Amino acid sequence: MSVSITTGTIATAGSQSFSRERFTTAGGFARSTTIIGRPGADAVVVVVGGLIGTATPPGEWYASLNNPTINPPNAVFGPVWTVLYVLIAIAGWRTFMAEPTGTGMKLWVGQMLLNWAWSPVWFGLNQTWLALVVIVAMLALIIAFIANRWNRDRFSALLFLPYAAWGGFATVLNLSIALLN
Repeated sequence: MSVSITTGTIATAGSQSFSRERFTTAGGFARSTTIIGRPGADAVVVVVGGLIGTATPPGEWYASLNNPTINPPNAVFGPVWTVLYVLIAIAGWRTFMAEPTGTGMKLWVGQMLLNWAWSPVWFGLNQTWLALVVIVAMLALIIAFIANRWNRDRFSALLFLPYAAWGGFATVLNLSIALLN
């Protein structure tokens, strides 16, 4: 089954704009995402991230680790990730609406899958070094996404800057904990 969607131009922050071209997709992904809309897509990203976080909470293993002095209190992570997931979702939605099968969307999906994989690897498998591999790959895709969107949809690129900063910090933190333990 094919779904065809025709759209116009959407204004973004500042004077930039981007147009969504007519596209067709098999399997109805575009239709189902369009039906739930951006708020629904935002909720999916936040809820899936929250469910993964709830399923893989810090436990005795994490509490027993030697942590660097830069390690923030556990209470910081939930609010930070909630805000980041909303920003990530908005950028993903905008990218999907502009180029549903383009490089930017592929980068967004790739970083999201790695993002969702990190907690199970870290907290579920207790694998600090494997988690480092996951987070380095994730950070590379975040940076690639920013570079890809910079001239196409600057607003989406800017939405990813706090995520890149936090991802860089989290990578240093992951490496520090791996080295200390």
